[in-house]
Amino acid sequence: MKSPTLRWAAFFFALFHIYCNVFASISELWLSAIHFGGFCAICALMANEAEDVTIKSASYWINIALAGLAVATTAYLILFENALYARETEYILSDYVFSLVAIGLAIEFTRRTTGWFMPALILISLSYILFLGRYIGGVFSFPGLSLETVLYRSFFTSEGMFGLTANISSTFVFMFIIFGSFLLRSGAGDFIVRLAQCLAGRYTGGAGLVAVIGSGLMGSVSGSAVANTVSTGVITIPMMKQSGFEARFSAGVVAAASTGGALMPPVMGAGAFVLASYTQIPYLTIIAASALPAILYFLTVCYFVRIEAKRLGLNPTHVNGTEKVSTVLKEGWHFVIPMVVLVALLVIGRTPTSSAAFAIISVIGASWLSSTPMRLPDIFDAVVSGVQTMVSTALLLVAVGIIINVVTTTGVGNAFSLMIVEWAQGSLLITLVLVALASLVLGMGLPVTASYIVLATLSAPLIFDLISQSQLLIALQATDLPSSVTATLGLFGGDPLIALQEMPLEMKQIIRKELLEPELLTGMLLSAHLIIFWLSQDSNVTPPVCLASFAAAGIAGTNPMATGLTSWKVAKGLYLVPVLFAYSPLIAGTWPERIEVFIWSSMGLYAMAGVLQWHLETRLNLGSGAGLLLSAALLMWAPFPIYLHLIGAAILVAIVIMQNKESSAAVLAK
Repeated sequence: MKSPTLRWAAFFFALFHIYCNVFASISELWLSAIHFGGFCAICALMANEAEDVTIKSASYWINIALAGLAVATTAYLILFENALYARETEYILSDYVFSLVAIGLAIEFTRRTTGWFMPALILISLSYILFLGRYIGGVFSFPGLSLETVLYRSFFTSEGMFGLTANISSTFVFMFIIFGSFLLRSGAGDFIVRLAQCLAGRYTGGAGLVAVIGSGLMGSVSGSAVANTVSTGVITIPMMKQSGFEARFSAGVVAAASTGGALMPPVMGAGAFVLASYTQIPYLTIIAASALPAILYFLTVCYFVRIEAKRLGLNPTHVNGTEKVSTVLKEGWHFVIPMVVLVALLVIGRTPTSSAAFAIISVIGASWLSSTPMRLPDIFDAVVSGVQTMVSTALLLVAVGIIINVVTTTGVGNAFSLMIVEWAQGSLLITLVLVALASLVLGMGLPVTASYIVLATLSAPLIFDLISQSQLLIALQATDLPSSVTATLGLFGGDPLIALQEMPLEMKQIIRKELLEPELLTGMLLSAHLIIFWLSQDSNVTPPVCLASFAAAGIAGTNPMATGLTSWKVAKGLYLVPVLFAYSPLIAGTWPERIEVFIWSSMGLYAMAGVLQWHLETRLNLGSGAGLLLSAALLMWAPFPIYLHLIGAAILVAIVIMQNKESSAAVLAK
């Protein structure tokens, strides 16, 4: 933003959000509508700052008109909402006009911010619910609704544009993007990179490990893989290249690590709060369960870095010379204070939005403990920068509410689940593969949060059902079942296995609540949603559309598609770790069970990284490659007994020792 008027408007718009989030002074519907109208206006006026747009051009006045329409649309909903209800929700001409304008604005501004994918999806969804569904046969057939009903549900109710996703955008996501903007403005980014250099610089592949740690920590705060890639990559990619890593590999590592930032507690780029709102699972439960999987992901990226350093023969170096950890912490310890404040407030029961507000204040206060305190211009710039970062996310999350309204109204979600059930034939693994493919397609046009919400609406119930199947079968085989459950089984012949295959999903849900512990149900529900949330990240690093990889390629000066393939390989944890959610107690189990899975899996992922790189301590041959693959399978398959895990670990250790001896012998021979 360049215009002082627009910057001040963005500043006061942010203050309005903060006030509403802390004091909850207006209804959620009104806040969501104002959120949408304001960001539409900001997006339109920002377009007027382009070099090729002048006051004499038609596009300048079109943008002014669109901004005015956005404000008018919001005002109409607020002023005439009660009048509509008084008419018993019967539409008049002005209702039609402003509802259509609101949807048109959503389509236009998502087109401007992300391209044609999202607008096309909205148009297809609206066509389907209005008339297209009646021409489709099979499970996706839908007779259609009237234009008035569709517009009313999309504009005037909390089931459409201004429903759950808009509320999430105007509360959790907005507050944490502002919080991240303040942290970055205060200098936290430089502190994170310096600390990472001190912690990892002296190890094999040190520069790469610095990139992984720095990008991971920064990504947790920023919440955007692309923004994180650009902000840390300008430092870490040249650092990796200078230390001897290939340019393409350097870019791939930074893109993969930046993508993982949204998986790392405690902030998770606001992802934890989206999950909490969508599943009604407490935030603390989500971040506690997400900690070990996130560490596994970053360990996987570090494994690739170490193996590549071994392959290239790079010796350990201490990046940044004489700087010590104690020196960096002494100069930047105050950056830890906002994170401590945030987590402490959440632990004592404050709402996430108010916790974020106090954390923002603590960033300002903590900066005064340094040599560069945040003054009024810095605070102003941090707020404006946060609003600018939020524009595309806000517009997308409001617009995706239209699609979710269509999905829930028409029952497409159930039909999608039935289709996957038919294709997967009850196989959880095939279901995960199909959901991963759907996630990749959605991720080509949607940001991670929107992609997660759409996919969770479609497939989370099915994944939850398949994950809980074995536990429910064990419970149904008990002899002291409640009479209601026994009667239900009798409807399907009495055999629990046959009954589970044939009974409707709604009936299973009722039985689950009767027979399984609430904590176990919560864990399995969280497993299902975390699988989808993790898979939703893959569009950042998976060709053909991988924005984080493309951003890294621009910095490294490498081929974008080749860089995407490299980052896709390095980010294999995005696919391997969710399998553990489904088949192991990593999320739903007790803490001893989770730690056991973590230990075996961390070793198995190292073996798998060696197979994918075809190198460990030295280059693999067919025998060592097959041994590593067997080791990975034995270590990572949780249902195996412990002695098989031990065999897998022994194979891995034996191969490492053997290769080290070969490496030493080769050095002596020279």
